[in-house]
Amino acid sequence: MQSYTIGQAARLLGVSPDTARRWADAGRVTTHRDEGGRRLIDGRDLAAFSVELAQSGPGDEDEPYTSARNAFPGIVTAVKLGDVAAQVEIQAGPHRLVSLLTREAVEELGLEVGMQATARVKSTNVHIDRV
Repeated sequence: MQSYTIGQAARLLGVSPDTARRWADAGRVTTHRDEGGRRLIDGRDLAAFSVELAQSGPGDEDEPYTSARNAFPGIVTAVKLGDVAAQVEIQAGPHRLVSLLTREAVEELGLEVGMQATARVKSTNVHIDRV
């Protein structure tokens, strides 16, 4: 399972590292320490927290999150596989993006809940890039 540093989590959530650190200190998101003493957040925990955060709406400490060149870096929060098609959800700060693509594409990218990915939007299509 992929883990994220406080700084990486902050970028994915669209907030400052200080905000992410305060949330961790308050117990809003669970962290653990690596061998070097850095605080890490498990990918699945970060995915669940990002969904909870987006559903709660903006708060006083949230910073605005904007798209740069139609790229939405975020965290995979759901992967639903069918026989041929698949649905992938990404939480990019306050934005929830859903992409329908082939099962083969999801498997080739190795997409799983909790991993970092970028949704790219062009016209009515959303493309997923694995990071």
